[in-house]
Amino acid sequence: MGSLREELEGILSREELAKLRAFDLVGDIGILRLPPELLPKKREIGEALLRVHRHLRTVLLQVSPVSGEFRTRRLEVVAGKPRTETLHRESGCVFRVDLEKVYFSPRLAHERMRIARQVREGEEVTNLFAGVGCYSIVMARHSGARRIYSIDKNPEAFRMMCENIRINRVGDRVFPFLGDAREVVASQLRGKADRVLMPLPEAARQFVGTALEALKEEGGVVHFYDVGEDPDPFSPSLRFLEREVGGRGWSLRVMEKRLVRSYGPGIYHVVLDLLLSPGR
Repeated sequence: MGSLREELEGILSREELAKLRAFDLVGDIGILRLPPELLPKKREIGEALLRVHRHLRTVLLQVSPVSGEFRTRRLEVVAGKPRTETLHRESGCVFRVDLEKVYFSPRLAHERMRIARQVREGEEVTNLFAGVGCYSIVMARHSGARRIYSIDKNPEAFRMMCENIRINRVGDRVFPFLGDAREVVASQLRGKADRVLMPLPEAARQFVGTALEALKEEGGVVHFYDVGEDPDPFSPSLRFLEREVGGRGWSLRVMEKRLVRSYGPGIYHVVLDLLLSPGR
């Protein structure tokens, strides 16, 4: 961010420079989030970002929060070519992403690789909220997983996931499904998974029963993502899980709990890695 501030010296005042926020780089697109007082200079800031990061071809301004059933956002082109689709490279994989039609965050690259490194040889994995396939494809490329069932209900995300599976040549291990995870698991994927991934903190609590249904009869690992707050970001999630899992006749053991990233002051994207077993 320092180099962007240097580029904007003389264009923005010292007070304005202090209000610049972090930006994301996705492929050859930059994404800005600006406070209201900097919006009159959004084009100057966008042009400066193009000069600082020479590989960029487009700069977008996020003009709405991530929201709705498909977790999308509205974006405005403020510099460069007018488009929202790009190819993003991560962990030896390539992902086609349309940033206005699907949810994608480059800030989760470390977490995607962390999960992939936990998968054991021969495992079958069910990803309940796969998006454009990032977790599933990184897992296929960097683990010995035998099959990865990759579900999403956003038709645009599903279309890009299918293309990304083809681009990364993992079609022998990643199997895409279009639909609500509850319906897909109930009708086609019941009892198949050694490991279940729930990488949608805003919705994961509604799918605990689906995760249990997806696991093999003897149980397995669930990666449960949630939103936590200071001063104790994990205990509310754990109490909820103990109540939900215990009420269905299962027991759990927490293997690891982590802050994935910050959403804002005192609010976090968290993950609990759980070992679930039938019976209490």
